[in-house]
Amino acid sequence: MWRSLFTVLLIGATGYVLIVALVYLTQDRLIYFPSAGLVTTPDEHGLVFEDVELTAADGVRLHGWFLPAAEPRGTLLFLHGNAGNISHRIESLRQFQALDLSVFILSYRGYGRSGGRPSEQGLQRDAMAAWHYLREDRGVPASRIVVFGRSLGAAVAAQLAAQLEDQEADQETPGAVILESAFTAASDLGAELYPWLPVRLLMRDAFDVRAAVTAIEVPILLAHSRDDEIVPFAHARELQAAAGPDTRLLVMQGGHNDAFLRTGAAYIQGIQSFLQDHLSGYPDES
Repeated sequence: MWRSLFTVLLIGATGYVLIVALVYLTQDRLIYFPSAGLVTTPDEHGLVFEDVELTAADGVRLHGWFLPAAEPRGTLLFLHGNAGNISHRIESLRQFQALDLSVFILSYRGYGRSGGRPSEQGLQRDAMAAWHYLREDRGVPASRIVVFGRSLGAAVAAQLAAQLEDQEADQETPGAVILESAFTAASDLGAELYPWLPVRLLMRDAFDVRAAVTAIEVPILLAHSRDDEIVPFAHARELQAAAGPDTRLLVMQGGHNDAFLRTGAAYIQGIQSFLQDHLSGYPDES
């Protein structure tokens, strides 16, 4: 009997180790879900845009769209989530242009028409390349740039803003940061989704948003739904506590992927109010 029990335990332990090893080796497929083909372009929805090609610091070619506002109050650097590509963000582009913001939305490496393969370090380089494009090619003042990220993009946005705070050479920082549906850290979220796995030991890409927000000194708006089925609302509360009492929280309605639509006018008004209070030169009235 003991030999049979030992055999069962050995088989179970071996199976578990194999599963852990498989997850470790294929974890990129659990984090990044890129789509290569563009399903639409802004002009098909009445939005004026320019195709943009740029190169990250490591030589990876990137693609994005720049959508100019007629009388821009600022420029929003849009860092999207972990699935699809920029062509799946048309509704968001409409919303931000309704706020009279020019928008630059970037396809990370491995997404859309951008080359390379996604990784945490790679996405950080992509975001920095987008920042330099706005500052150097477009000549947008740093104080007029809003760094926006949704879901995984919120982690990329937070890390970009923290990295800019840390660059002592030029001290250039954005005017404001908006983090929507953000998690505290990829390992925290992974441990909640897969409690039976040693996630914190396995993850190569940390995406530690909690640590990043503590380094950001410019105004932060956190937008999160209480009904978020993927990233619990508690993550927003923890980030607000880590970032400090002046960090604003916009409570949304709806799921992880549609809250920005289901919240409706309150979403637009919440962002507008935040920008009026914190973005340099943003007018008091629309």
